[in-house]
Amino acid sequence: MINNNSTKIVTLIPSATEIVAFLGQKNSIIGRSHECDYPHGLNHVANLTSPKINVDGSSSEIDKQINTILENSLSVYKVDVPKLKQLNPDFIITQAHCEVCAVSFSEVENIVNANLNKNTKIISLQPNTLDDVFNDIKRVAKDLNIENDDNKKLIKQLNSRKKKINELSSKEKIKPSVACIEWIDPLMIAGNWIPEMVEIAGGKNILGKSGNDSHWIKFKEILDQDPDIMIFLPCGFNIKKTEEELKRLIKKNKHWRSLKAFKNKEIFICDGNQFFNRPGPRLIESLEIFAEIIHPNVFSFKHSGVGWIKYND
Repeated sequence: MINNNSTKIVTLIPSATEIVAFLGQKNSIIGRSHECDYPHGLNHVANLTSPKINVDGSSSEIDKQINTILENSLSVYKVDVPKLKQLNPDFIITQAHCEVCAVSFSEVENIVNANLNKNTKIISLQPNTLDDVFNDIKRVAKDLNIENDDNKKLIKQLNSRKKKINELSSKEKIKPSVACIEWIDPLMIAGNWIPEMVEIAGGKNILGKSGNDSHWIKFKEILDQDPDIMIFLPCGFNIKKTEEELKRLIKKNKHWRSLKAFKNKEIFICDGNQFFNRPGPRLIESLEIFAEIIHPNVFSFKHSGVGWIKYND
C-alpha cells in the first residue's frame, strides 16, 4: 500500500489527475499539467507544463498553430524540466494517445532518461474505448500498489452506473441518429469512446466509429447523413467558447440551418473541456449527459446548464 506521505506522483494529463484522485491518492500528487483543474484544491500543486500556442484563439487559429508546430516535429507543450527534476517523482503518469492532448509519452521518456533516476516509473495511458478507460484505472491502481477493496468497489460502481443507463435506454424503441462534433473549424467527428457512449445512451451514432480515432470530415458528409441530433463537444472548449464558435460557423455557412437537427432545435452544446475528452472516471457523467440529451423523458441527472445546454440561435 502506498504511503501518501512518501510516494510522489506527477500527472501530466487531466484524466490521470482525476484517476489518481478517484483512487484516493490526491495528496500524493506533487506535480501536474497546466490543464489539471479537477478535482478542486490542486492550485498549490506545482504546474509543470505550458502550451506553445494561444489557447484563447478560435478553433481555426488553434488548428493552424498546432499544424505549424507538428510540421516542424516539435511538441505542442513545454515541460519545466528543472522543476520536474527538483520534484524527483516516483511515478509520472502521461499518455500515448494524442500528441495534441498532452505531453507525449516519448518526450516524457526522453526527459526521464536524461534527468531523473532509474527508479522513476512512467505510466502511460492509451485508451480507445470505455473498457480501455476502466482498465486504465485498474492498471494505475495496480502500478501504484493500491488494489484494495475500496478501489475495486469504486470501479465496480462506475460499471454499474453504465449498465443501468444501458438497461433503460435499450427499452426505448426510437433510437435517434446522433452526430458528435469534436472540433469545429475544421470539422472533426468524435471517435474513440464517444460512439460507444452514444449507443449506450440510446442513440444511433453516425460518422464516427467506436474504438477508432476521431477524424476530419466535410460538411457534406453531415448534410448527407442529416442526423436527428447534433452534439458539439470540442476538446478543451467550455460551453461559452463552443457557443461562440458555433455561431461563427453558422454565419460562415448558412446551409447548417437546412439540417433536420437545426430545424427541430435538436442542437446541443456540451462542456468539452470538463467532460467527454478526459478519459477517466467522469466519463460516466459524460454518459449521463448523453442520456439526458438523447432520451430526456427517461433520464434526468441534473447536468443541464452545467455540463450541457440546448443551442438557441
